[in-house]
Amino acid sequence: MRIIVTDDDKLVALSLKTILESTGRITVEAMASGGEEAIRLYDELSPDVMLMDIRMEGITGLEAGEKILSAHPDAKLLYLTTFNDDEYIVKALSMGAKGYMLKQDFEGIAAALEAVAGGQSVFGEKIVSRLPELMSHKEEFDFAAHGISDKEREIMEAVASGLSNKEIAAELFLGEGTVRNYISNLLDKLQLRDRTQLAVYYYTEVKK
Repeated sequence: MRIIVTDDDKLVALSLKTILESTGRITVEAMASGGEEAIRLYDELSPDVMLMDIRMEGITGLEAGEKILSAHPDAKLLYLTTFNDDEYIVKALSMGAKGYMLKQDFEGIAAALEAVAGGQSVFGEKIVSRLPELMSHKEEFDFAAHGISDKEREIMEAVASGLSNKEIAAELFLGEGTVRNYISNLLDKLQLRDRTQLAVYYYTEVKK
């Protein structure tokens, strides 16, 4: 099995390489110290599995994983991290990662890599017991990712509630022209045609 190890801690990366190659079944073809390097190396080497940390300077492991999966939908990513964070776990699973393990479970990493290479999904013991609860939570709409400010969020909610520009202006202590500008900006950011579409978008995407 050919893998790439991505971890910004060189000592950890070297330790993983030593442990994994000692099995005689795994070859660490390359080691990346960050997300950008991981993307480049995946493009060049097409490994069987990418073993990747999450928190790194620059592009994070999750951001790098999204880019890799976008370019290579069949990529097999196994995250190995010290962070038992609900948000990270849900994000990793939602984007299509094949596994998520904690570094303290290092004894099982080789077996996990082999399982992922074989098409299985693998999670550490502490994570498995929480998966049903985590995946039952709907991911909240990410206003920041769409460049939507708090004020624009208020105006979107007001439009969805059926308020006119005049009513919104009075409620939020703004001029009607300012409200029109905010709505125009929202339509541009969300690539919508009119306030009716904005209201529909709010109830189908934001409040789903």
